[in-house]
Amino acid sequence: MSRSALVGNVTAMLRDAGFLVSDRCAIRPKSFDVAARRGEDTVLVKILGNIDAFDGKTGAEMRRLGEYLRATPVVVGLRTRDEELKPGVVYFRHGVPVLSPDTAMDLFVEEVPPLIYAAPGGLYVNIDSEVLADAREDRDWSLGRLAQELGVSRRTVSKYEDGMDASVEVATQLEELFAAPLTAPVDVIDGADEVREDEPMPDDPAVDPGDEPVVAVLTRVGFDVHPTDRAPFKTISEEKGRERSMLTGHSEFTETAEKRARIMSSVGRVTRTTSIYVVDRAKQESVDGTALIEREEIENIRDVEDLKDLIKERADETPA
Repeated sequence: MSRSALVGNVTAMLRDAGFLVSDRCAIRPKSFDVAARRGEDTVLVKILGNIDAFDGKTGAEMRRLGEYLRATPVVVGLRTRDEELKPGVVYFRHGVPVLSPDTAMDLFVEEVPPLIYAAPGGLYVNIDSEVLADAREDRDWSLGRLAQELGVSRRTVSKYEDGMDASVEVATQLEELFAAPLTAPVDVIDGADEVREDEPMPDDPAVDPGDEPVVAVLTRVGFDVHPTDRAPFKTISEEKGRERSMLTGHSEFTETAEKRARIMSSVGRVTRTTSIYVVDRAKQESVDGTALIEREEIENIRDVEDLKDLIKERADETPA
């Protein structure tokens, strides 16, 4: 299957599942292909045939964007260089959950989360520690007796009951021993942090020198400004004390800039963010809801209310 067809299939699947889906981010470099939201759940989705193409810089960018846009970064892919991705398994690359199309279909359409995740050493499941402890005590088995049945140490069984995850093989043994379900699903949307690779949140990249005047203005009027590296926008700005964010682009107003502004508008509608594009000379007031602001205008902004008034005047659109 071509990557273009795969992107189309995944996008259609998300729409069928009731997600509002952004336009495809078709300008390189790009850290994600589409943003999608259903209710309060927002995902940033990268779609690849071979997930070996998902590198560390892109993973770091997706994690930062997820943090600032209150979204979950997810990769949907078909295979690695060596094997097809298994259905029902969550993989992790550079701290980002990776799903096969079948696993994504189960999660987003059928709302059935996966039970298994891949980590160094094999495949693992979340053991419901309280259910396990209750089942052992109901059987009147000691930790040592259960350890003997499983062929592991007493200390290992104690760790399972303290919340340590188990290999698929051990989990299968436990469920066969007690004839009861003991595993808990992997919460990809809200709980992936519990099983993701132990990597700290990556630092923001350096500000592009050409964007420093715009970043200085946004900082001065009260925003925390986060530069991006591979997104269709240059920064994400968070107004201090407020939950709403703003996407910012900056360049000459070319055909490519107009495409970026349209993508920003579409992503903004999904992520509930405002978007502005700073240009040297504006030929129009907005692009699909992204306000166009000339460099000289933004340098004269005195406070955040002035900026909001200008955005409303130009775009007069509120994200859904």
